[in-house]
Amino acid sequence: MIAPCHEYKSLETAHKLEPKKLKAKVASEVLRFACACMNMRTNGTIHFGVMDKVKGRHQHGQITGVPVEKEDYVDALDYIERCFDGLDQQSDARACIRNPKFVEVVDKDSVNYTCVIEYDIVPKYSTVKDKLYSVGIPKFSEKKDKVILEDKVPYCRVGANTPQIQKNELILFIQGLKDKDAQRTEAESTCSQTPVKYREDQQRKLSILLTCGTKNMDNSLFYIIVANKLLPEHLDSINFLIHMNPFCVFDFDPDSKTSGLCGKYKEHHAASLHFMHDYDNAVESSTADFIKHLKLFDRTSWIFCNGRKDFPGGEEFCNEKTWIKTRKKKMKKVVSVICNEILPKHSFLVVFLLMSDVEQPLVEVFHEFYAEMNGHDDIAVISESKENYKKWSNLAQVSCNMATLNEISIVDMPLSHVDATVQSIQVLKNRPAKTLPVFSGGLCFLKSVEEDLIHSLEIVSVDQCDDRKLEIMDKNELHHIEQHFYRGGKIDWLHFWLADIQQFGEIIQRDAYKEVNKIMESLVYRSTAIRSIESINVYHHPGSGGSTVARQLLWSWKSKLRCAVVRQSHENTTVCEHAVRLRELHEKDQNNCLPVLLLLEDCNADYIGSLTRELNNAITTKKINPSVLCFILLICKRSHDPERMCKASSSQTVAVTHKLTNAEKVLFSKKLEQLKLEFEPEFILTCVLMSEGFHPNYIENFVKNILQNIDHSSPTTRLIRFVALLNCYIHDSYISVSHCEVALGIGMHLDRIRYLAFVEHLSDEAKLVFIHLRDCSTNISSIRIIHTLVAKEILIQLSQNLSQGDIAMDLINDKVLIHHKFGREGFLSFIRALLIRRNKVSRGDAVDTNLSPLIEHVSTEKDGVQKAVDLMTAAFTSLGKDAFVAQQLARLLYTNLRFEEALKWADEAKSLLPHDTFVLDTLGQVYKRWFYNMYDTLEDKEPSPEKSVEIISTALKGISAFRASEKKPKKEQVTLNSSYYGEVDVGCRLLKFLSVVTVFSNDMGHSEMMKYLLTDYIPANVQIPWQKFHSQLKGLQNSLYHSLECISEDLSYFQTEISEEDEELDARDPEQVYNPREWLTRKSTVYANFFCEITGVEDYLEDSESSEMSSTERFTPFQRQMKTYQLGGGNVMSILSLIYDRNPERARKKLENIIDMYPENLKRNDLDKPELANFIFCQIALNCICPGSSKLLSLQKLQGLSMAFNTQGRNISPASSLFLLSLLFWPQTDDDNDSSKSKILVSAIDTLQMLFEQKTRQMSPRKSKLSTHFFLAKAQGLNKIVHRSAIEKHIRGTLSERKLKWLGGEVWKTQQVVQSLKRVDGWTENGSLFIHGATKDCKMRIIPQYYASLPNGNENVTFYLGFSFNGAVACNVQVKE
Repeated sequence: MIAPCHEYKSLETAHKLEPKKLKAKVASEVLRFACACMNMRTNGTIHFGVMDKVKGRHQHGQITGVPVEKEDYVDALDYIERCFDGLDQQSDARACIRNPKFVEVVDKDSVNYTCVIEYDIVPKYSTVKDKLYSVGIPKFSEKKDKVILEDKVPYCRVGANTPQIQKNELILFIQGLKDKDAQRTEAESTCSQTPVKYREDQQRKLSILLTCGTKNMDNSLFYIIVANKLLPEHLDSINFLIHMNPFCVFDFDPDSKTSGLCGKYKEHHAASLHFMHDYDNAVESSTADFIKHLKLFDRTSWIFCNGRKDFPGGEEFCNEKTWIKTRKKKMKKVVSVICNEILPKHSFLVVFLLMSDVEQPLVEVFHEFYAEMNGHDDIAVISESKENYKKWSNLAQVSCNMATLNEISIVDMPLSHVDATVQSIQVLKNRPAKTLPVFSGGLCFLKSVEEDLIHSLEIVSVDQCDDRKLEIMDKNELHHIEQHFYRGGKIDWLHFWLADIQQFGEIIQRDAYKEVNKIMESLVYRSTAIRSIESINVYHHPGSGGSTVARQLLWSWKSKLRCAVVRQSHENTTVCEHAVRLRELHEKDQNNCLPVLLLLEDCNADYIGSLTRELNNAITTKKINPSVLCFILLICKRSHDPERMCKASSSQTVAVTHKLTNAEKVLFSKKLEQLKLEFEPEFILTCVLMSEGFHPNYIENFVKNILQNIDHSSPTTRLIRFVALLNCYIHDSYISVSHCEVALGIGMHLDRIRYLAFVEHLSDEAKLVFIHLRDCSTNISSIRIIHTLVAKEILIQLSQNLSQGDIAMDLINDKVLIHHKFGREGFLSFIRALLIRRNKVSRGDAVDTNLSPLIEHVSTEKDGVQKAVDLMTAAFTSLGKDAFVAQQLARLLYTNLRFEEALKWADEAKSLLPHDTFVLDTLGQVYKRWFYNMYDTLEDKEPSPEKSVEIISTALKGISAFRASEKKPKKEQVTLNSSYYGEVDVGCRLLKFLSVVTVFSNDMGHSEMMKYLLTDYIPANVQIPWQKFHSQLKGLQNSLYHSLECISEDLSYFQTEISEEDEELDARDPEQVYNPREWLTRKSTVYANFFCEITGVEDYLEDSESSEMSSTERFTPFQRQMKTYQLGGGNVMSILSLIYDRNPERARKKLENIIDMYPENLKRNDLDKPELANFIFCQIALNCICPGSSKLLSLQKLQGLSMAFNTQGRNISPASSLFLLSLLFWPQTDDDNDSSKSKILVSAIDTLQMLFEQKTRQMSPRKSKLSTHFFLAKAQGLNKIVHRSAIEKHIRGTLSERKLKWLGGEVWKTQQVVQSLKRVDGWTENGSLFIHGATKDCKMRIIPQYYASLPNGNENVTFYLGFSFNGAVACNVQVKE
């Protein structure tokens, strides 16, 4: 009788009634229920805003809440006097029926400010003794437009119902009242009402507080724990905390690590131990970098708020007053960062655990969270002790009143009961470990703490999802999970699990899955692995199910291999470390471990290459047998032409397209029919579209039907435009729900918004095309269009009313969206990509674009170019004067021949980033394109010197701009500054222009021009018009020569690959980016052609010798230099490029002609050193192409000539000359102990390494990929040097497959390589690699191709030797048995 009975009323429709009708409705329910409770002598509570029946997704008893005007619910009790009979009964009713309590709903289904309204009925014995109560229920009569009262009749409680007491039962009921009165008086006198009510209310209240009104505790909320010292008996009752996996813990116990909560928690999960000052640099760095630095979403951040006694370097414990003075400010900073920078509003719950005496610092944390979170929402307090809570509440009332504190507090409930209650609503079972397969065929346990330490991988265990409590997942929840997938959501492991246990229908296996599985079987079940690391590529149309195919593969192999998904936010070194740890976990022999299958989704080529190298190095370091398969990389990438990508690398590549095979069509048709029995077609749209093969006409009609009645002026339609625009142009783009709320204007005035509340504000069209996403690591909610093709069609159709340019302008000018604080970095990155990111076929895009696809499209609209310019100008301002937007705007303008404006924006970009070479290069590009345009549009094909002034001035400004860029090294510069290429382009075109100026266009004009450019001579016709240009023009030949040499040197040092980030900003021509060697050879020839015909200039250059001299001796050094340039022998890379010539005979003739240009019986002092170096390179190149040529000199002769190079002192020879010394003087045999030659070799290599370190000091090691040109062979003489091309011709496969063989080390196992190359012995010492010189005391440092390939400790090793501009390089390092 004391424990209350409950009745629920949803009021889901009635709450919308006008006040008069609402009061009557509420009064009728309350008074009927109250009358029954008073007659039954039992306490009761009637709840409004709680479902009283199953309806839709809602269950009986589920909290929904209703919007309230509190006065209406209070005034409803005024019907007591009208409905109860007589003053006596009216007075009793007033005494028994308590005023309503308004409990704010924390249910995430809440639409706006909603409450549950509760009326308690407490019929005390002294009030109701010997009385039977009757009530006339008020009803509103629509016909009479007023409230009328039904006849007054008595009511009772029968089970969960409140029926009228029938007349034939009335006498019997009255006779039973004495017994009820006796029971009531006994209950009141013998039982304390408070504890009983407390226990029942506490359990329900705790569940509501920790789940925010939902049925269960899932992973939709983060938890922040604030705790003081836990007593030893408490530590056995914290399993609920362990399963919460808190985001962070504010711990005020300095002994927590050794004997408290932290130590107990770390037995089950990894945690990052922090102090409050660790959050200090959050403002200085970007949010993403800060999160990454503290590993905030990888593991729990355990913040010691008042010292840590077991850590000598930490803060000391201090008293309350000292804490307030010295640490309160730090705490405020931590709370502010978490609430405003890291976690979205209402995505987390702060739980205060008051387990010991409460002190002021703990309460200060409450005050701070209360202030930052704008109230008590999302805060819960658990106190086992009334005394602790009393002290707490007294101190906490500074922020909020006692009634509010009581609403959010659980008091006097033992922690063991809290533990049991919370675990009963958690969706995961209490499972200490997952299971993984082992090599022997059994299973091993993967403890939670072990899994936490491998946080860069999402591990898929054998028993994945088996810890889910299926019994607490109702049918509606299962229904929703399945619907989400078939509507376009990403597949989850839960889908596979539910399908396996037949709670879902079977998930279709596309033909591509069978292909990938077949490749997997061929790799895994092969008796001996070809390479330790294999890769399988899955290229797929966006939204075609490629990700599903990849995850299906992991699911099907999880019991046979160790499987995991790579989380891309982590460095490849971390991923490598964790992958190796996963492979070897609980295995005894590292040569007998199961392979690890790693899924990499949409990673760029640089990341995959780096990860492959790291894994290879780890395998080498651990001395794992190279014939053991260790890792399989499943690379899943979007592509607009997956079939083309598949053909380019067919052996281990599978394409997934929108087009279904006949067999697949049958499967999808059957599946669709099954789904239609449970779901409306509009709620499984992706499956419907898939079954139609994404036919363009079907998508067009589908979108047309959705949009036919859309309100183009509504905020929701505006939001659809924005999302469609982003989804159409940017892969994986989305808009956070937080941004959407701001866009719709619903985030400003409501205290508590959840995703379903946001949905209620959407139009019907938006509900159909939007799909809800949640980041699995950060829980950030966002939306996107259900499919990329649907987004494109929506954009096409909506842009008929508002063009894409106008949509983009509307988005960029929306200051509320742009400046919305939470998630701003990610949102702005999408905006930047929209304007800057160019399409590249190499990345899987359909075509290459010069500008971003959006800008190119806008340029085709009406007034398109100006509209595109206006759009970029607005973006420049909105994004806070972004230098790269200014750079792209300059590119847009010069592409459209608006050079004056382009110059303004290039200067603007330069002022913002004065040291960025890409930005500075753009200034040169403006002048270059301007000059080109002037040249190409010349009306007078032979202009006079006067008319050529402007065009020459523009060209020289371009050269000056490129030179300025060359002198500003960018931090982490990849390779050479690209501006050298621009200088060569402009210089060569300027030479061509000068040759058509009237003064130089006649028969003797070329000779006249050379005299002008190469001597002090100035023709009279140009003396005055060109007076400002003479010095620059006369330096043109030297500047071109210098630029070509710099480009050659850079290509000699580094591989020609370019990263995706730099590819976006690089304004060079495609040939310069992707085929720089060929470009260099071609430009060297163009340059030389201008300076080869120099008849009559010799007198100004050098005194002529007698005509009896040989033809070679009649050449001046300059003439010879130009002739060799013309033939392709002017610089190192041009010479080495001849080795790659597909016509070896042609290359042989060129090299022999070049050698013939030099004097016979050459002495080391006959040539200057650059020429001598080129001559020797020609000899080496010719030997590689035609070892039997009569033009070849012996190794000894070449060694003698190379003695002219200096390895030490002030006049050190350039790196190319020192590189030659390393090639020529490397010992032919192990017994070659010539100390003088060894000294030259050691000195050359030491100096090469020093020069390389100087050159790469500002470079990122990840980006500076060294180029190895030659390898040491077993042969003698010049044949001891083998060019890289000789090895590459033995490597079969496509370009990507050949790269993989180099990365995977398969090259070194090739029979021809093993037979021809020589292995060198050496040793490792303190992380470095050495070999012996000519004497025992002499040792030479060798650079390993990959440092991580060196074994740990000091070992004897053997390796193949390569030659690079960083000295000798060790490849395929193996520990010597």
